[in-house]
Amino acid sequence: MTAPLTLLRDVFGFDAFRPGQEEIVEAVTSGENVLAIMPTGGGKSLCFQLPALLRDGVTVVISPLIALMRDQVRGLQEAGVEAGALTSGNTQEETDAVWAALEAGRLKLLYMAPERLASGGTLGMLQRAGVGLIAVDEAHCVSQWGHDFRPDYLRIGDLRRTLGVPLAAFTATADAETQDEIVQKLFDGGDPRRFLRGFDRPNIHLAFAAKDGPRRQILEFAAARRGRSGIVYCGTRAKTEALAQALAEDGHSACFYHGGMEAEDRRAVETRFAREDGLIVVATVAFGMGIDKPDIRWVAHADLPKSIEAYYQEIGRAGRDGAPAETMTLYGPDDIRLRRAQIDEGLAPPERRAADHARLNALLGLAEALGCRRQALLAYFGEQSEPCGNCDLCETPPELFDATTPVRMALSAILRTEEWFGTGHLTDILIGNMTDRIRDRGHDRLPTYGVGKEWDKRQWGAIFRQMMGRDLVRPDPERHGALRMTDAALPILRGEAGITLRRDVLRRAADRRPAVKALVSEEDAPLLSALKAKRRALAEAAKVPAYVIFPDRTLIEMAERRPADLDQMARVSGVGAKKLERYGADFLAVINGGVEDTHPARRKLAGRGAGSLYDRLLEVQAGLTRGSEGTDKPMSCSASELAKLAQLRPSDQGALVRLLGERRADRFGAAFLDVLREAP
Repeated sequence: MTAPLTLLRDVFGFDAFRPGQEEIVEAVTSGENVLAIMPTGGGKSLCFQLPALLRDGVTVVISPLIALMRDQVRGLQEAGVEAGALTSGNTQEETDAVWAALEAGRLKLLYMAPERLASGGTLGMLQRAGVGLIAVDEAHCVSQWGHDFRPDYLRIGDLRRTLGVPLAAFTATADAETQDEIVQKLFDGGDPRRFLRGFDRPNIHLAFAAKDGPRRQILEFAAARRGRSGIVYCGTRAKTEALAQALAEDGHSACFYHGGMEAEDRRAVETRFAREDGLIVVATVAFGMGIDKPDIRWVAHADLPKSIEAYYQEIGRAGRDGAPAETMTLYGPDDIRLRRAQIDEGLAPPERRAADHARLNALLGLAEALGCRRQALLAYFGEQSEPCGNCDLCETPPELFDATTPVRMALSAILRTEEWFGTGHLTDILIGNMTDRIRDRGHDRLPTYGVGKEWDKRQWGAIFRQMMGRDLVRPDPERHGALRMTDAALPILRGEAGITLRRDVLRRAADRRPAVKALVSEEDAPLLSALKAKRRALAEAAKVPAYVIFPDRTLIEMAERRPADLDQMARVSGVGAKKLERYGADFLAVINGGVEDTHPARRKLAGRGAGSLYDRLLEVQAGLTRGSEGTDKPMSCSASELAKLAQLRPSDQGALVRLLGERRADRFGAAFLDVLREAP
């Protein structure tokens, strides 16, 4: 039998194993079930490719991405190894060559996507092919609640049992919970030999920055690294295309990549990226696992990743050759709101949502770290380290301050407004900015009104962002992004604990130039979107243009003023009596999550002085329903009678008798006349 070191040198061109590789190769070669957690760039693929050459039969490699399979097959073939892949991206000639090598018994490694396991003929084909080993790359994809879940990975356990062969699973990203899930799903809860080879990638520089013109920030970051291969990850397909165009206009070689592209176009980008020096790919996470280009010099995130595992996986595509590489991750309040909403609005059970919030908290903790970022990152994966000297916070330690006072002010404002508002309105309260919404709701009478004038709007924005990053407050999707306190905030609110925040980001926030004014503030944008969705549904049902229901300016005013009832809704520009009656309750339900059932007679008075007079008459009547002594037979006026009183405002007992009749006028007359005389 050929010695592993001989094959390592002759086939793969290495004189020695990297740290941790040799014992994994020995375990896999000897037929042990193996789970190996190795850092990206640590040589995972060799840990199953080399044993495949040392063992009898075919090694089936389950891999999640066509680009990965094509890269590895190409590399093996160039090294003289019989390897092939069955993928949807194959040409007919490539597929024919794989089948021919299988039938001739020459093939040593067969790559396939997990989705192929769903095909009825795949199992029979593998049984006939003489499979001796199953290797699973990116094994964390088996985690049903993970960031890269692939449903067909759940079939791999059945495949292992049916073929009766050992299985080796590899990943760079798996916390303890995910490791246990891999063992349960792939090994039936058995006890594979586990290898944990560390998560540190010391050659990668870590940096985060709060969003302040994200397109400009990305362009500046790329310009400082001109001519070097890089990846920019974006949260949406549209953003990848727009940012790629901006980079190209700035003189870079750049292209975009996302899941909505044709397969041929995606393949062309993958080929370009593998072959061209200095190409920038602006992509969604569809351009991810399996990117095997060793000399990617930088990775930037234009939007916050979904979790700390996703972040680690994505930055790990840089510097696989061990040479210095850089990363930069942008984040802001909108990212936090989006990621929280994705978790809260998902279909996962409550305990899984709690775990996903914890994973996001770990990433936000990394973003808002007060000390070495690498220490925070490795601590999440259970590793201890000294300050790394290779992150932005080690290079420029942040300026800190005791933020207990402003944080308590903010928490008090949230509590006193019953957790119904977002950062914009809360900031207006804290700095004493009189707005229509503050005036309408009487929030200028709160003890917290104007107590935070020491900080301006942008600085309060930085404080609230850090509070979200520390998970003291969370945006509530059911209340259109209004902030709710978490249990972690209570000791600070009660004065039982303090908190330290970064002062340097507050100073930078104060120095920023004013942004271009949007239609509404970032706080009101989610509500405006919800109001537009309701308008669209009503317009489609009535088969009329949307503006016929309400024009944009009316919805904008609704989003900004957030009327609490029909009276306040009636004061919104563009809401007339007819539209108030027809649509008022529908839009109030969107704004407030529901609306009180109001009698039609009262609805017609909404927004008019008679409306508040009606409410006062109703209140007085309630106290006299059984007479002044509370012992008489129950009696009341109808809603329409009260509405007439509120509109006509009779000034004497005779007029009341004519409107209500003698008995009701006798019971309620004196009290009603007092209300009517006091009315302005």
